[in-house]
Amino acid sequence: MADGCDTDIPLADEGDDATSSLQMGGRTPRPANPLPRDEPEEDQEEKARLISQVLELQNTLDDLSQRVDSVKEESLKLRSENQVLGQYIQNLMAASSVFQSTAPKQNAKHELFGSFNW
Repeated sequence: MADGCDTDIPLADEGDDATSSLQMGGRTPRPANPLPRDEPEEDQEEKARLISQVLELQNTLDDLSQRVDSVKEESLKLRSENQVLGQYIQNLMAASSVFQSTAPKQNAKHELFGSFNW
């Protein structure tokens, strides 16, 4: 070689592990499907059924999470409305003479029972 390097890199066919290893930076690539391709049909059906169940459970979890978020929002809204209504009721009660506190006079009790010696 013209640059002074005498390194020979073996050429390999496409799909050869040596080529794949070089392309992956020296690491051996993992197969896309870790299970052997000659697995029984029953195992494939079971695997497909389990994958389907996992996806269904993920969707259910996502739906429940969205529902929890909407219930939290509704709860905060209702709490805020309750505070406003509570303040409104307190203001009405304060303005109404019906709800004004009338403290009994202490002398009235003494006047009623003052003539008796108990």
